[in-house]
Amino acid sequence: MTTINVPTRDQVSPESQLLFDTLQKRMGKVPNLYAVMGYSPYALQSFITLDETLSKGVFNAREREAISLIVSELNACEYCLAGHTLAAIKRGFTKAETLEIRKGAVADTRLDAIIKLAKSITETKGHVPDDVLANFYKTGFDDAAVMELIGFVVVRIFTNYVFAVTNVPVDFPLAEPI
Repeated sequence: MTTINVPTRDQVSPESQLLFDTLQKRMGKVPNLYAVMGYSPYALQSFITLDETLSKGVFNAREREAISLIVSELNACEYCLAGHTLAAIKRGFTKAETLEIRKGAVADTRLDAIIKLAKSITETKGHVPDDVLANFYKTGFDDAAVMELIGFVVVRIFTNYVFAVTNVPVDFPLAEPI
């Protein structure tokens, strides 16, 4: 099997080194998954920009983590499940709630509609049944929210696939299996 190693700062381009420096300041480290993206400064910058831009939209930090958890669960991404479980707990979810999210249903109506649409988008590759989309709208969301949710699903699929291809070492505590 071909291996893609986690690069050090010195092994990436000057453009990626600047991005590594920003990540180091912001996160206290450059996570392994981000580091492998850094082989291409364009891939890493695009990921960071899309994620940061979408984060200014309608979904709060807890909802964004829920999207990350359900998409990563469906894509069996051990790396993203580890990182986003940790982040979700830091944002106020309990460990039990992170497991419920990963199972695809929660009691909170708004969060449940978000999770179900993210799950459907991921499972059906965007061919969402009318009832799932109607439920999302019924919960109070609009077309802009649909576009943002699609964006978050795409961001997470990108990181899920980076892990699937590279199998980089997970540098966060592993998430409990469901």
